Amino acid sequence: MAHQVTLIPGDGVGPELAEATRMCIDATGVAIDWDIQHAGVDIMETAGTPVPDSVLESCRRTGVALKAPITTPVGTGFRSVNVYLRQALDLYACVRPCKQFEGVRTFFSDTKIDIVIVRENTEDLYLGCEFEQGKPETKDLIADIKRLNGKTIRPDSGISIKPISITGSERIVKYAFEYAREHKRKKVTAVHKANILKFSDGLFLEVARNVAKGYPDIEFEDRIVDNMCMQLVQKPELYDVLVLPNLYGDILSDLGAGLVGGLGVAPGANIGENGAVFEATHGSAPKYKGQWKMNPTALILSGVLMLEHLKESAAAQRLEAAVAKVIKEGKHVTYDMKPHRDDPTAVGTKQMAEAIIKAMGA
Repeated sequence: MAHQVTLIPGDGVGPELAEATRMCIDATGVAIDWDIQHAGVDIMETAGTPVPDSVLESCRRTGVALKAPITTPVGTGFRSVNVYLRQALDLYACVRPCKQFEGVRTFFSDTKIDIVIVRENTEDLYLGCEFEQGKPETKDLIADIKRLNGKTIRPDSGISIKPISITGSERIVKYAFEYAREHKRKKVTAVHKANILKFSDGLFLEVARNVAKGYPDIEFEDRIVDNMCMQLVQKPELYDVLVLPNLYGDILSDLGAGLVGGLGVAPGANIGENGAVFEATHGSAPKYKGQWKMNPTALILSGVLMLEHLKESAAAQRLEAAVAKVIKEGKHVTYDMKPHRDDPTAVGTKQMAEAIIKAMGA
């Protein structure tokens, strides 16, 4: 029986990457019934919303979605579609592997980097509980804060609320330990700023320490987030699975991607109790729309994660091995993976996907 999967082509270069990725996944031989649903800037012009109800309905029905990049306006416009989907579907665990592939340029060619970042996805500052500067409710909140704990906030401030719960912290830390155990990982590191944020990050750390007691087979440690950034740059080989609150997880997953060659090779998965959405870590690069030149690797590797989630492990391994082979050979790769970006031998998005398919056949 075919797997039911929602495919969200996205906008910008998303549809091009989605087509290339679908080609590769279909070429594994795994039977998938794709339900194509549109979200983002393009559909908003006709639907009046970046996420029509049909998108959520499809994701809930299939339980699995592959989503290409979607544009998020900076400062104005609608909020992130990515964040909305995570919250609406309660996809509380964001999993972002940062793994080296031979042939990708990095500053760590002599270091083995294979880190998995597990990020809490539904609370922290990304809850989106904000109060706009100058609004009456913001002034009321500033006055209440002064009354309740004596802190003086400037009257011309905007305010964002940072909630960290026992419930959210416990389930994300448990997920990280279960992931480590299932994938034969040896260590989990909790990342926080508990030395300053004692009642939010402090609670996250306290919960992490308590959860760790139930996994004596896996080493546990914690790091303050700013120190963790330095540690990753200096000695990334020491780290295995990192578990973090939402904002730190977002920032450090980009840092981790930089360690292994950039966002072009950085896949992602968003997992909940009743569903999962797989997506590349990078954005939609609208200025390159229609040029068919962007690197499809990150979304294809997200497809690998999706195949693993569907229990199609053999197909996932074949596809990842084919990606690694094409990257190592360096012949049929996009311009960003060439030694020089103006290299005339660079291929386009679809051509790289075709090379990966051929490598699977070989």
